[in-house]
Amino acid sequence: MNALAATSRNFRRASKLLGLDSKLEQSLLIPFREIKVECTIPKDDGTLASFVGFRVQHDNARGPMKGGIRYHPEVDPDEVNALAQLMTWKTAVAAVPYGGAKGGIGCSPGELSRSELERLTRVFTQKIHDLIGTHTDVPAPDMGTNAQTMAWMLDEYSKFHGHSPAVVTGKPIDLGGSLGRDAATGRGVMYATEALLAEYGKCISGSTFVIQGFGNVGSWAARLIHEKGGKIIAIGDVTGSIKNMSGIDIPALMKHKNEGHAMKDFHGAEVMDSTELLVHECDVLVPCALGGVLNKDNAPSVKAKFIVEAANHPTDPEADEILAKKGVVVLPDIYANSGGVIVSYFEWVQNIQGFMWDEEKVNNELEKYMSSAFQHIKAMCKSLDCNLRMGAFTLGVNRVARATLLRGWEA
Repeated sequence: MNALAATSRNFRRASKLLGLDSKLEQSLLIPFREIKVECTIPKDDGTLASFVGFRVQHDNARGPMKGGIRYHPEVDPDEVNALAQLMTWKTAVAAVPYGGAKGGIGCSPGELSRSELERLTRVFTQKIHDLIGTHTDVPAPDMGTNAQTMAWMLDEYSKFHGHSPAVVTGKPIDLGGSLGRDAATGRGVMYATEALLAEYGKCISGSTFVIQGFGNVGSWAARLIHEKGGKIIAIGDVTGSIKNMSGIDIPALMKHKNEGHAMKDFHGAEVMDSTELLVHECDVLVPCALGGVLNKDNAPSVKAKFIVEAANHPTDPEADEILAKKGVVVLPDIYANSGGVIVSYFEWVQNIQGFMWDEEKVNNELEKYMSSAFQHIKAMCKSLDCNLRMGAFTLGVNRVARATLLRGWEA
């Protein structure tokens, strides 16, 4: 099942649990705006190349739309639509005053030079500059993009609208970015894991972890879990997978990766088959890579007691049902990886106020938001007798539905 079908299915299940009116349900599913643009740039060799860019603005009932820009060959309208809708529910679950959006360009960023990426970003911004804005739609980095991408977007947007630091988040610190933003999603995953384990009388210290993905989210989650005393016994990325039942030395692994070496060449662990990573025995499995990695084929073999979804849509609905029957507790993506959008909100607030927070304040506020959201999800689970995924979805959908009704959606 693709991401859009899975997201819509979860929404409809939440809507049924909440007893939403059918017309309101349909209204909440329909995107506010869908944009498709052709981005043609001169390449370094003088030839022209054309790429297709997308921006889907899903809902703005609770505030400006918010969502990342990803550069990836598989970016397509269905994926962008699904992720925009997920952002609507995610920002509502996190209780930040945003709606949902998502964007991207179908390209392979690794095959483009820095100057080509800059030209592509600037052309894309030129095509959408009148549709984004500080109080309209606020982009952020995503897969294949980073703080530098946001710096180029900010600069290009400011040529049309004047200096507007709050138009994007995830910027470099020197251009108004927030301290703590780089680690925010991974730190949020750590806080979410703490909250989940505490419900079962457990803690990170002494628990065993398997982490799939070692990019920004996976590396920060691994580092912070390691610092809390968690034992990471297996980890993998596109360059290979490794295991060490005594626990992997994460600082040493990060140094190894930062020096440009492949995961499989790390000397502090043994190489393992990457297909075994997700079904390796552990207390907590943390998928931090692409969507759909847990499916009906491998779900029956999952041995983890808890799954914390640091990636977007890592678990197919069929896998969800299998895992539920096995008694595996799944902490859903729309809560577990919301640390990034929460600290993006803090960055936006700082930009609007023109006042910088220190990193301790950012991290303390993030912990408060993650803790509060978990308690609200648990309350929904109790009142509707549902699992954590439906607890999160009903919480998010209910908040958006209430805002929509209060604004007078039929007027």
